[in-house]
Amino acid sequence: MSEKTSAEVIIGGKVYTLSGYEGEEYLQRVAAYINNKINEFNGMEELRRFPADMKATLLELNIADDYFKAKAQVEKLEREIEQKDKELYDLKHDLISNQIKSESDAKSLKELETQNRELLLNKAKLEASLEDALLGKVSKGKKT
Repeated sequence: MSEKTSAEVIIGGKVYTLSGYEGEEYLQRVAAYINNKINEFNGMEELRRFPADMKATLLELNIADDYFKAKAQVEKLEREIEQKDKELYDLKHDLISNQIKSESDAKSLKELETQNRELLLNKAKLEASLEDALLGKVSKGKKT
């Protein structure tokens, strides 16, 4: 586990000491986020006349809204990653299946080429034998 860190931050013009297991930079970013939200609210003319506790509640609701939207986006991206991982798995599976089929087809092709050579050689032998037999009959026919 990380070491606990403390950082002094300014939120809404007041100094606070934040502690946590995150680094000081992170704690400063959190404070900056809160300050930006406060400034955003202070910039809205219609909110200026609201009581402080109502402004605080609206600020909290706004931050909660940001949180839930960010969480929904993360969940959506996680589902997309999961879907992409499944597609990648399926593609890898198809690739392996096609490689196996290709290897099998290459082996079959080699066997067929070997059989074809043997058949061509056999054909050549048979043609030569037939030619010898026919020439032998022709030669015997001339002698008589």
